[in-house]
Amino acid sequence: QVQLVESGGGLVQAGGSLSLSCAVSGRAFSSRAMAWFRQAPGKEREFVARISWNSDSTYYADSVKVRFTISRDNVKNTVYLQMNSLKPEDTAVYYCAAGTSYAVPSSLSRSYDYWGQGTQVTVSS
Repeated sequence: QVQLVESGGGLVQAGGSLSLSCAVSGRAFSSRAMAWFRQAPGKEREFVARISWNSDSTYYADSVKVRFTISRDNVKNTVYLQMNSLKPEDTAVYYCAAGTSYAVPSSLSRSYDYWGQGTQVTVSS
């Protein structure tokens, strides 16, 4: 069983920064692609960023490119999302997700097997 626990959300003013963490317990973290998704009120869950199991590949949604950075530490079993220059439209519940071991990284939510409970990010204007 794989468990994911997000932390680091909160309230920030537009233009500010937040750093999210996702601690992963269970099997084979270091072999899994990881991703962040988000869901705003009344909207569908959307892809934010993903990183391959060995960190050699990252990919971002156009809406967050340049502003957000995904990274991981395979010793600490943790994936991070550094969010800079935050905008009110970044307000959402942010979820981390773990994919199948050694699978090709994907931006589709159905490609991820395990999900955290989410952490709220609110950006005020």
